[in-house]
Amino acid sequence: MSETEQPVAPLPEPAHSSAVRISLRTAMILLVFTLVFTALMAEVYQITKPVLDETALDAKRRLIAEVLPPDAYDNDLLADVIELPPLPETGLREPTRLYRARQGGQPAALVFEAAAADGYSGEIRLVLAVRADGRLAAVRVTQHKETPGLGDYIDPKKDKNKAEPWIRQFENRDFAGTPREKWRVRKDGGVFDQRAGATISARAVTKATARAMAWALDHQDQLFSLPVGTRYEVKNP
Repeated sequence: MSETEQPVAPLPEPAHSSAVRISLRTAMILLVFTLVFTALMAEVYQITKPVLDETALDAKRRLIAEVLPPDAYDNDLLADVIELPPLPETGLREPTRLYRARQGGQPAALVFEAAAADGYSGEIRLVLAVRADGRLAAVRVTQHKETPGLGDYIDPKKDKNKAEPWIRQFENRDFAGTPREKWRVRKDGGVFDQRAGATISARAVTKATARAMAWALDHQDQLFSLPVGTRYEVKNP
């Protein structure tokens, strides 16, 4: 190179090319981060899934124990299950599960959900256990929006009378001792108490319980005979 020659400066990179390179680098970083995060989440899920599953099972066992004591059956209750479609008798608008309790291989009780759509503040969800001999073992409110301090006494956890919660008056009742037409609150000519100023909540629970119990007893032979995991189908008359 002669003394008069000058080095040629490189041409500047087009602005759009630089922006594309930055965008690609950012996208690659985000992709790697997403893959690593997804892998970590999958590993955490695999580790925690057994714990979560067992926690869910424990919650179901505790809820069922509130309406049916463990000594009332000797089968694997949570495994002896069938699916129920939405039924007007249960008041539910979505499929649910029905659990079948057996003692010595014989039918002992049916445990299932129901709902009252006519609560004071909307739907009241229930779980009940109906014994094979026709008695209602117990019923519990699992979800509601009734007025705190007034209509929420239907839930034993919120009932101020801890010695004799309102909901326990249904326990061990049957239609032989309490005819179906008497499954009403006293204000409506029935036999069940209600609290002053909060009749609507009690009325809704009483009616829904009687309706669901009657359905279970009318269909218990079919319900107990269905194979595990199958779906109960309504028979046309």
